[in-house]
Amino acid sequence: MTTQKQPSPEALDNVTEDNVETRSELLPEEAALKGSGMEEVAAEVILAESEERTIHPDPDDAQGAHRQSAETADLP
Repeated sequence: MTTQKQPSPEALDNVTEDNVETRSELLPEEAALKGSGMEEVAAEVILAESEERTIHPDPDDAQGAHRQSAETADLP
């Protein structure tokens, strides 16, 4: 799933041909792309968006946050 947010040039620069080739092996939910010629394009977009979230994390995104151990829930 893509976010439709344009990745930064820095994020795009971090995407290598090897990454794209490996990621273009489709996941089951991406089967509709098979044979479309868009496998590598989709892989590049997915990888670039992932790099973008790594380089410029959204502080409001709970999934993208890196928390300190003091910020975790106390166990009963």
